Amino acid sequence: MSGKVDPELERFLREVDEITDLVEGIRSDDPAIRDKAFQKADEKLVKHSEESEVVEGCRVKINRTLINKNPSTDAPPQNPNLPGKYEMQGNREMSQENFLSILERDAEERGKRRKEGQRLASALKEKGNAAFEKEDYVAAVQYYTEGLEKLRDFQALYTNRAQAYIKLGKYEDAISDCEWALKCNENCVKAYVHMGKANLGLKKYEEARQCYQKIITIDPNREKLAKEYINLLELAQKKEQQEKRVMEEFERGNVNTATAHEVLKKLSSPNKIPFFYLGGVRFLTELMKECTEQTLFRTNGGFGVINDNEVIRRSLVSSEKELCEVELCVSVLALWKAVCHENEENQRMLITSSDTSELLLSLLSCKESEIYKECLALLSIFLLTEYGRGLLLCNLNLTRLMKILIGFVNYSDETSDTAMKILTNLIPEKKFRKHCQNDFAIHVIPSFEILLKNLKLANKQILPQCISIIGSLASDKTTSGQIAGREEFWESCLICIDEAMISITMAEYRDVLYTLLGLMVNLSIEQCTAIQIKTPAITERCISLLASVDGGILTRAAGLLSHVLPQSDEAVAGAVKAGMVKKMLKFIKAGGKITTRYAAKILAICSSRSEEARGEIVRSDKKFNALRKLLSLDDDQVVGNAALCLSHCFEIPGAAASLLKTDIVRMLLKHAGGDAKENSLQQNAAIALGKLCLAEPRHKTELRELHGLEILMSCMKYIK
Repeated sequence: MSGKVDPELERFLREVDEITDLVEGIRSDDPAIRDKAFQKADEKLVKHSEESEVVEGCRVKINRTLINKNPSTDAPPQNPNLPGKYEMQGNREMSQENFLSILERDAEERGKRRKEGQRLASALKEKGNAAFEKEDYVAAVQYYTEGLEKLRDFQALYTNRAQAYIKLGKYEDAISDCEWALKCNENCVKAYVHMGKANLGLKKYEEARQCYQKIITIDPNREKLAKEYINLLELAQKKEQQEKRVMEEFERGNVNTATAHEVLKKLSSPNKIPFFYLGGVRFLTELMKECTEQTLFRTNGGFGVINDNEVIRRSLVSSEKELCEVELCVSVLALWKAVCHENEENQRMLITSSDTSELLLSLLSCKESEIYKECLALLSIFLLTEYGRGLLLCNLNLTRLMKILIGFVNYSDETSDTAMKILTNLIPEKKFRKHCQNDFAIHVIPSFEILLKNLKLANKQILPQCISIIGSLASDKTTSGQIAGREEFWESCLICIDEAMISITMAEYRDVLYTLLGLMVNLSIEQCTAIQIKTPAITERCISLLASVDGGILTRAAGLLSHVLPQSDEAVAGAVKAGMVKKMLKFIKAGGKITTRYAAKILAICSSRSEEARGEIVRSDKKFNALRKLLSLDDDQVVGNAALCLSHCFEIPGAAASLLKTDIVRMLLKHAGGDAKENSLQQNAAIALGKLCLAEPRHKTELRELHGLEILMSCMKYIK
């Protein structure tokens, strides 16, 4: 579409606005507004006696006045579709009614035509979108244009066609379409996005910046999007300035730029021995001191020189490398590192070059330490900026990258540290986490399981960091479900715990064990068959860990137990037999907030599933001092579990009688009739109070004195 304004479309839109205003005026309750509207309507009807028609492609004025060859004294000749002048003057009320009727008929016809136009235009838009997806931008433009012929004010067609024009490099046409889209909707964000891109293509940086800033004005929630476009704009400006400076330096005869130019020419020579290229690459790397030399490398096709050289390429891709090929490969990586340092455009050129992304991952997997270390150093350069991270996220196979990096945990030197730093930088990115949802458990977790099963081979300083990374990714519901559902994962965790417990007194693997237990606690929230199968074995390990003197280990072991015990009666029986009740009562008396929460839940679970546990609680704490202490806390979860545990214990003969002359009735009644956030607390307290009174009728007397029966009746809705 050209940049000229279509006068016919503007005239049409203007007439629609005028007629709309007339109809609203005629229907107004204000007589003055109504009379004024009727007057304008009369004038418009007279003016309509002459209409424009299209004759053979030309617009001409046709006098539509009808001549009656047999005049009558009653009335002048009439147009069958419009009220005549005489009628308007002689019978104003009838003229007004006819005019309104004509307008309504016209609006209905226009509505039908518009609806059909919308249907056809939408179908053409879909065809255009399909062509755009296939990168057939010429066809897309044609479909969008045909759609606009059906419906001239279809905003999406203008913005879609603008996007296709940008792909074709027709930036002026794209800007024109964006302007038309803004006529349809002055707050169209897409129009400003594409107009900004088109201006950027024309190197009109200030105009592009204004477009992107306008996005923030329209919708402050799009600020991040606008800033991303502004960053790209600034990179384009920076690139242009760099290349201009290179030309100036080259014309002035700058030694480094001239030499780099000559070296690149020599490297383009084919069929030389590997050492010839090795020397050239190393010399070129030494010249990459400043941004000027980096830019010259790019503008003189440096990336292509390296990629197209058969000898260099063979050294990069060969699986079994000779010594000279290893050295050449390391030198090329060092060169790429030098030309990409703090140079975003060079980073983009490298990572988007043909097969480079796959090549980097292959080199990262190489068994030659000099190669994978240099490759890790190169990737680390990309992480220095948000733009560089984005390049890695968009161009690398993230699943494969993570699998490779996790494998470096077994290395004892700085390699494992560098690998984990790269992962730590990438995992907060939304794109990385979303990618992990797909096949993370299938392709990455098996490598992690191997690490856990071979604890003695892993770097014990780096492994906790690796476990934390897995835990961070497992915060996503989909990913956590995939991991928790793997029986192999739980088995590898148990093997790791066994290895760590051998040296736990020396605290050699304390951090590994602490971090792993945290991951297991979080994943054990899932309800799945794999956890149910492994619950007895997990419980056994946790019972052993409860003998530790390390408070952190104790707390996380208790947390894991509180999650897995409900999934296995066998595990509950084993825990009770191992003295779990006394351990949990001891934790409650110690008073740690988190540990107390876990202990209360474990006691509630054990007392629910085991008569032996209920008896042990009664024997160990005859006055229920520990549980009554929990009832006075502000933690609804702890109080609810304490009340639940008491209700189970009241089934033991004599347990309820031991609480006579205590404040148990008052405390339970307070929670049963209180205003807790969770209904489960009121439910558990009410049930405990009911069982207390049934087991020992003397408590019922106190309940009546406190009007407790009425309170219990009012909270019956909470009892399921």
